[in-house]
Amino acid sequence: MPMNFRFLLPCAALLPLMACGESVGAPVVAATPAVVAPTAVAAPAAGAAMKPDDPRIALAAKIPGTKPGDLRPTPVAGIYELVHDADLSYVTADAKYVFSGDLYQITAHGDFPDLSEVRRQELRRAKLAAVPESDMLIFGPADAKHTITVFTDVDCPWCRKLHAQIADYNRLGIRVRYLFFPRSGPDTESWYKAEAVWCAKDRNKALTLAKLDKPIEMKRCPGAPVARDYELGRQLGVTGTPGIVLETGELLPGYLAPRELLAHINDGLKAAKQSN
Repeated sequence: MPMNFRFLLPCAALLPLMACGESVGAPVVAATPAVVAPTAVAAPAAGAAMKPDDPRIALAAKIPGTKPGDLRPTPVAGIYELVHDADLSYVTADAKYVFSGDLYQITAHGDFPDLSEVRRQELRRAKLAAVPESDMLIFGPADAKHTITVFTDVDCPWCRKLHAQIADYNRLGIRVRYLFFPRSGPDTESWYKAEAVWCAKDRNKALTLAKLDKPIEMKRCPGAPVARDYELGRQLGVTGTPGIVLETGELLPGYLAPRELLAHINDGLKAAKQSN
């Protein structure tokens, strides 16, 4: 195979995404994968009983902490996908080798869909579907054309910029569901602010005030979902804020202006439709 073959693989579409990472307010230029719809790989039905001779049983026994259900066959003979939260690695059938990286499919159409990213999107959708909307802060009507889920940090400048334009997103048909992701971690000021927002009588108003750097009542209450949201974000691969998850399960690791976000959503839906 020619050495320059790797340059034929589909490069991630570079978007000018701005995010708050470990350094407060530090902008980064991030890449986001294009939405693709490759040929699906048949997977065992959810809840289906596993046959005693299923090779995943013996394979899982050789990998500490792994259950047979964490493994699923790939299109490559002798290679299994190993799921950890919403991330993937691959293991050989003899359990002698494990490797990470994305698995691309070479099609007759000359494109190279990223099977790994499509699977990650599927896993993100499933995990977010398990979170009731009553445990989120929602801005926008239920009948909006598009819904995004945003992992937000009250003190992140780019999260504040996004929230300052919330009416613009809504006018474009984008409904915003917020989950908390204080980048500084537990027992920090940003964490306590997130808890105070949740414990406020009017949570949406409190969030808006906090993002405007205006004072809110710093109270705590049982059942605040900050820790759960934070852990979920880490499982989904959120490393900076705002972490935007589209309905497809695609993760955008940073801020996009309202019209740019709508264009990206529409482009992804168009690409998916054309590939079907």
